[in-house]
Amino acid sequence: MTTKDDVSERVPVTMGWRRPEILLLLMAAAVPLSFATWQALLNNFAIERAAFTGAEIGILQSLREVPGFLAFAVIFFLLIFREQTFAYISLALLGIGTALTGWFPTAIGLYCTTVLMSIGHHYYETIQISLLLQWIDKARAPEMLGRIIAVGSFTSIVIYGLIWLAFDILGLDFHWVYLFGGGLTTGIAIATWLAFPRFPEKVRQHKHLVLRARYWLYYALTFMSGARRQIFIVFAGFLMVEKFGFSVSAITLLFLVNAVANVFLAPKIGRLIGHWGERRALIFEYVGLIGIFTAYAFVTSATVAAGLYIIDHLFFALAIAIKTYFQKIADPADIAATAGVGFTINHIAAVVIPAAFGLLWLVSPAAVFLSGAVMAVFSLLLSLKVPTAPAPGNEVVGRLRPVPVTD
Repeated sequence: MTTKDDVSERVPVTMGWRRPEILLLLMAAAVPLSFATWQALLNNFAIERAAFTGAEIGILQSLREVPGFLAFAVIFFLLIFREQTFAYISLALLGIGTALTGWFPTAIGLYCTTVLMSIGHHYYETIQISLLLQWIDKARAPEMLGRIIAVGSFTSIVIYGLIWLAFDILGLDFHWVYLFGGGLTTGIAIATWLAFPRFPEKVRQHKHLVLRARYWLYYALTFMSGARRQIFIVFAGFLMVEKFGFSVSAITLLFLVNAVANVFLAPKIGRLIGHWGERRALIFEYVGLIGIFTAYAFVTSATVAAGLYIIDHLFFALAIAIKTYFQKIADPADIAATAGVGFTINHIAAVVIPAAFGLLWLVSPAAVFLSGAVMAVFSLLLSLKVPTAPAPGNEVVGRLRPVPVTD
């Protein structure tokens, strides 16, 4: 008897619009329908409906990162599901968790819906990276990653516009907006599962945890990237609401500006990384972040703070360089396993920093951002170890082997 998956294994990967690239872009568009909705409303929803302080928002953000910390478990799910199928399941969980958020305006309710949403979000992001690095060749990967960011940003623009319409024109409540965004993501997950074939694996992936000494620099860069990301996601946005009194509409407008900038600039940044190389791109990123985090610590103008927020967000696209650096040094069979391990490493700091820095915030918000500047300095030192031409056997400056090892 021939199963659906047996047939799909033989489907050519270039048949019409039903190609891996189109699937990746559609799923990339589905993510911000939920996550951008959740993120844009979170600080106002938490403060206005659940009476959160910096301590509670720190706890919530730490809980949100726990599924990311456990991303290595994706390897065990792949013993049961194909990567592509598990991507659909993860997208659906992201949508369901978001749709339920507005109906539970309490600390415990918000913690629970956040964890459900986060399971879907983090597991999808892990699988997305793995599938892209397997399906897209090395020469095209930086630009494709930029296009994925651009598509996600364009979708975010639409969502932010709808949020503004919902609150300022239609006067809708939080729970209806959360339900709308989450429902769209779940619908796309189902539609893509039904419309696209199951694409074959070019290289059969390891179904066990993979930790290799020669990937240590990738692990270190990933760890520091996770720490830096929390300063932006958790505390930069919270600063806008708590210190400068930004409304839902103002925060949404800020996110909208970021999304518009990404639509136009992210693909160009991807091509620039392909031209510059990972080493130069990462050095540029971390030098810029040192200045941005230091400025956050002392900003007194809402306009200047908003400008810093926009510039800070643009620097996220440069993190593409970490992923393409790994693609160039990796054994192709390691990609799925290492994507899970990498997400876990990325979230070690993410589990600790929001709660710990939430307490520090109560004492000194400036100290939170100055700590981010110190992290950027350490990341800069790590980026200097990235070779100009990374490859198996040439993973770190000063360490060259003619044949890659599998330690």
